[in-house]
Amino acid sequence: MTAAEFSALLLLATASSFTPGPNTTLSAALAANGGMRRALHFVCAVPVGWGLLFALSAGGLGALVVAQPLLRSAILLGGVSYLAWLASQLWGRRQLSTVDPARLQVTFVQGIGLQFLNIKAWMLALSLVAGWVAGRPDALARFAQVLPVMLAFAFFSNLTYAAVGSLLRHWLAGPAVNGVASGGRLVVFNRIMASALLVTAGWMLWSGLGGSAAWGAA
Repeated sequence: MTAAEFSALLLLATASSFTPGPNTTLSAALAANGGMRRALHFVCAVPVGWGLLFALSAGGLGALVVAQPLLRSAILLGGVSYLAWLASQLWGRRQLSTVDPARLQVTFVQGIGLQFLNIKAWMLALSLVAGWVAGRPDALARFAQVLPVMLAFAFFSNLTYAAVGSLLRHWLAGPAVNGVASGGRLVVFNRIMASALLVTAGWMLWSGLGGSAAWGAA
């Protein structure tokens, strides 16, 4: 891989990983509500899930997903539905989770699965395969170069958002201010996060049904 190709890869990784998206929003929300330790399950699941997705795309499964409208639509609608459900859990949450995480929990396995329901994650993986791996004589070596870069960005971007959420945790639990109803800052924060998930879900649905390419997987 040339220096120019590697620089382009780093730019794409930065743009796709650190801009707000379903993964980063969830990382921040989970850490704010349940603490950093609980959020780490999801933070670690994101690169694992996306790494598996990227490997499958490099093996040809990603092209099959894009080529089959029904399968693509099923993935898209499944992801949108799951994000909407998570948003509904956040919207009504008024207390920080300490012992009982039942109302807002994304396990490691669920975090991996969420990557396969994100049609934008599929498109990013396919774009990387097409632009950096497929058809090259050193395809395997290129795959081995691209994968750790993207995994590192996926992990550290979500860890950064989770750290911000964790730092805000106790402040969010403070009393109501400026006439905000019971639950105070935490209610406002959770509803902003829920709205962000709903906007993301709507954007995924609109662009996915419209067939336009997207780059964001974080």
